[in-house]
Amino acid sequence: MTIGYRTRAVTRRNDDNAMEASVDDSFRALLEGLRTTLPGVQVLFAFLLALPLQSAFSELRGIERGAYFVAFIASALSSILLIAPSAHQRLRAPITGLRRRSERHLRFGVALAIGGTVLFAVALTAASYLIATLLLPDPVALGVTSLVASLAAWSWFWVPLVTFRRM
Repeated sequence: MTIGYRTRAVTRRNDDNAMEASVDDSFRALLEGLRTTLPGVQVLFAFLLALPLQSAFSELRGIERGAYFVAFIASALSSILLIAPSAHQRLRAPITGLRRRSERHLRFGVALAIGGTVLFAVALTAASYLIATLLLPDPVALGVTSLVASLAAWSWFWVPLVTFRRM
């Protein structure tokens, strides 16, 4: 009886180790993906930080200022959410002694990344609208903005959630 118990305990430990390795690999993949996304968000945020310092900024209409504000806030929030999983990874074990990764933590990190991606799509769309209204007639600017929003929605959300669900 004791041998059977030990076998189950060893098997459970091996399963836990395999699960932890799988979570570790998934967390690393998440962080790697964020390394490619963050530069785009940060470039947009830097552009938006500098925009009010330009003399022409005072000439923006109310709707253009609104688009600027939406783009600015969405890119700031996107940066925060997309940076969070890497901050978690650095802070957990060295400071608290807690395991760096768990399946629950991985799911939370993925949720943060998805939220950051949604906010980045909002920021890109609002920034595209802002620039398009400065360069193009309003109906054309709306068309360009719709194209940007549609392409982001299709390529970032529809394709992975709908197209590949069937495959």
